[in-house]
Amino acid sequence: MTRISVVVPTYNRLDKLRHVVPALVAQDLAPGSFEVVVADSNSNDGTAEFLAEVAREHPFVRHVPGPYTGRAMARNAGIAAAQGRIILFNDADIIASPDLLARHLAHHDQPGVRAVVGMEVQVASYEDYVAKRDDRAKRDPLHGEKSKRLSWLYFLTGNASVPKAELDRVGRFDEDFTGYGHEDLELGFRLQRAGVPIVYEPNAVNYHWDPVAWDKQQEKYELAGRSTVRFYRKHPVWDVQLRLGMTPVSLVLHSLVKNVAPLERWIENNADRPGFARTLSYQYHYLTGVKAALRG
Repeated sequence: MTRISVVVPTYNRLDKLRHVVPALVAQDLAPGSFEVVVADSNSNDGTAEFLAEVAREHPFVRHVPGPYTGRAMARNAGIAAAQGRIILFNDADIIASPDLLARHLAHHDQPGVRAVVGMEVQVASYEDYVAKRDDRAKRDPLHGEKSKRLSWLYFLTGNASVPKAELDRVGRFDEDFTGYGHEDLELGFRLQRAGVPIVYEPNAVNYHWDPVAWDKQQEKYELAGRSTVRFYRKHPVWDVQLRLGMTPVSLVLHSLVKNVAPLERWIENNADRPGFARTLSYQYHYLTGVKAALRG
């Protein structure tokens, strides 16, 4: 019986899938107790052929292609196709530890319902992944090493599991989120509001291998800012404004930076290396996206 289904949305990520899928196949669960559902937005990089090759030996790896408009739609297709009682979301650039599924299932086997978020470790390369996989001291986890309750703000679906029945009850992912960002947080908001607690499991570890150049990160932050406005218009409450940084104070500070040309130049000229200026630059571009969406 399939106990847990791993849903992996992808589009032209074959370079990473060649590492991600084998790590999922090698989970330390009994054969037949889990499956891997790859919801593929019609990739043209050989993804279909790779998955067909894997499935010949491991038929529990399933390819679900379609004309998906974003990660929300792709994940929903994966949920619909899944046979497990528990859905675990794992992105196409995230390599699972061997006991990832078992760690998630241990929570869902307890009485009551919950969503579980595991530890996501950022890695810059495959070599960095190997180093952090083999030496826990080299990891820098966002939530630390202790179990705790989390708010919806940390429901990040690179390492998160939820009973399928609860996803169906709250309406799965909102497919209107077609750009970058927040389709997972918005689902977490609805789950928490519906009475599903979100808990952190530090021993459910996976490794996020997605180094992005700082200037591309600026673009992603602007897109995330636009998604923030969609989120707020759907849920116009102070909690969303505050946690997503879309407050009157932050918007005024953005205008201040924009209107003081020397300050804006200093931030952008120094954002090409890690540090305070880069952090300010990311926030500046995020709020630029927020304001653009508000005007739109």
